[in-house]
Amino acid sequence: MTEEEMRKRLESLRIEHRDLDAAIDALTAAGSTDQLQIARLKKRKLRLKDQIALIEDALLPDIIA
Repeated sequence: MTEEEMRKRLESLRIEHRDLDAAIDALTAAGSTDQLQIARLKKRKLRLKDQIALIEDALLPDIIA
């Protein structure tokens, strides 16, 4: 995967993460009683966060202090 492809993937993951956050907030604010659905969305959001961190680590060069 090229650096440009990684940056595009990173941006799409960030957008999806933001959208999931909004969906979770909306369900919570609406008083949704479907805790299973909210838990699944939160789990997906955490997986996205992990993927974002992996790509960011790959894009940033290691700095030796």
